[in-house]
Amino acid sequence: MTTLQERVLETLSLVIDPELRKPITELDMVGAITGSENAFSVEIKLTVSHCPQATQIETRVNEVLADEFSTSEISVVMKVMTAEELNELKVKLRGGREPKSNPFGVGSATQVFLIGSGKGGVGKSSLTVNLAVELANQGFDVGILDADIFGFSIPAQLGTTDRPTRLDDMILPPIAHGVKVISIGMFLPSNEPVAWRGPMLHKAVEQFLTEVHWGSLDYLLIDMPPGTGDVAISVGQLLPNARSIVVTTPQQASSYVAQRSGSASHKIGQEIFGVIENMCGLRMPDGSTLEIFGTGGGQVVADDLSKFSGTEVKLIGQIPISVPLRTGSDTGTPLVVSLKDDPAAIEIAKIAKLMSEAKLPPANRTLKVDIA
Repeated sequence: MTTLQERVLETLSLVIDPELRKPITELDMVGAITGSENAFSVEIKLTVSHCPQATQIETRVNEVLADEFSTSEISVVMKVMTAEELNELKVKLRGGREPKSNPFGVGSATQVFLIGSGKGGVGKSSLTVNLAVELANQGFDVGILDADIFGFSIPAQLGTTDRPTRLDDMILPPIAHGVKVISIGMFLPSNEPVAWRGPMLHKAVEQFLTEVHWGSLDYLLIDMPPGTGDVAISVGQLLPNARSIVVTTPQQASSYVAQRSGSASHKIGQEIFGVIENMCGLRMPDGSTLEIFGTGGGQVVADDLSKFSGTEVKLIGQIPISVPLRTGSDTGTPLVVSLKDDPAAIEIAKIAKLMSEAKLPPANRTLKVDIA
């Protein structure tokens, strides 16, 4: 016969921790279960006293217990893990890895894509968000690292104001639209600017990779800053097996600058996955397309990068100008969530499918240039 404790634990396995994405029973968050089926008490142990999801967890616990034990008197007692219990949990979460180690190094099963461009204003952050959410919609475990330290915008575009939870030397990233996300903006009050030199930038990117508990991601998308400076070099050192996606517009001037981003990625040993041409044209009511930024810039970048790298670089997507795409970035609701039949959303979904069908890159890539 099933005991009360077994029934309660089986029921509570339906409660998923919103940050760690695992049942609270697997995370050892269920404490003492005392009493009888007519009246019993259950302890739920939070990771930290200031857990931002405490109310959500407690509510869900009460819901599932009430469904299973509809005639019982139930008391849920919220507690906090002891230091020893928390340390045991962190060891379990790391899965045998050393603290502050890079989970995306050689041998990692996570596919890492760098979304970058030679200049700002081409829509790379909006594309990063929508591609990540689309991959999550397809059932993959996805994360976004906002490496644009000076111009961070990912949290706002995902519509999240949540802050990471720190478990001593481990950081739990917030989750928005099914995507784990970390950004320097989550650690700053209001819209405070960041004014750091190279070593600080490198340290921030390194911490986002090694101290954040990403779990077992299928894809990690990194929103790169414009240009080919300190952050690009740091990412190249830390993630030599990442692949780059170069974002440009149809405008020739933009494409000329975007080539530098792809060339820099190739120089540090990273594969160029492809080129996305954003803001390709505005669909008019009569069915015609107004080419506001001209035509051909994306193909120019793809052709030039093919010559530079010695391997074929494809134009993997051409995304039309979309007012809903822009408004979604402003309101924090990605286009692939709000309006899936928008032409831009359809093109983004096609690009995400190409990414999901790609094989892991070779695991022996190394830097090709000396970094001063």
